[in-house]
Amino acid sequence: MFVPLHDDTPLKVIRFQFVTLAIIVGNVVIFLMTGAFQSDLFLADVATSYGVVPADLTHAASQNIPYSPIPEPLTFITYMFLHAGWLHLISNMLFLWVFADNVEDAFGYFAFALFYLLCGIAGALVHVMMAPDSPAPLIGASGAVSGVIGAYVLLYPKARVWILLFFRIPLRISAIWILGGWFLLQVFSVLTAESGSDVQVAWWAHIGGFIAGLAITLVLRSRLLVRPVG
Repeated sequence: MFVPLHDDTPLKVIRFQFVTLAIIVGNVVIFLMTGAFQSDLFLADVATSYGVVPADLTHAASQNIPYSPIPEPLTFITYMFLHAGWLHLISNMLFLWVFADNVEDAFGYFAFALFYLLCGIAGALVHVMMAPDSPAPLIGASGAVSGVIGAYVLLYPKARVWILLFFRIPLRISAIWILGGWFLLQVFSVLTAESGSDVQVAWWAHIGGFIAGLAITLVLRSRLLVRPVG
């Protein structure tokens, strides 16, 4: 729908977005190790082992994985550092680079790292709740990134963001409109998705992460280094 390019919100507290950069570098390095130059079969094995598989967590499937390198609950952390392809990786990291620095500025380094992980976990939990029988592994940073988007909307609703609308039209627009519209698109996609269809995008993880980001920011608003508007 659109590609974020840049926002006009300067950092006010921290000197540099070190945690955001570390997350991006970590995601890229892990993708280079697991997906960039590996076979589809290898990536599928990694996704099954380290991604969130709802049916395994809920014991809804009778399938038994011969070898599970980590306990299933830990996949709520590991899944958000795996990606299915370059486009999947780049889109998530671009959203993170444009919007996460200011959220990190508001939370501070350690609190932002914890916030990011909690949003990712919340996104995965909602996905599992809404698709408990799914044998398809959930991977990707989008649940955590959605939480960052939720926090950004609350903290900087009037920020002006440069985007490429429809991937080709440059446009400068307020964050509340473009990111609010993004969230409504996730809800619309859930409502219009065919029941039982093999959906490739985890819309519920996006929605869960976004709501978690909003909720955490609201709860901690009096302790943030940068306060929400209003």
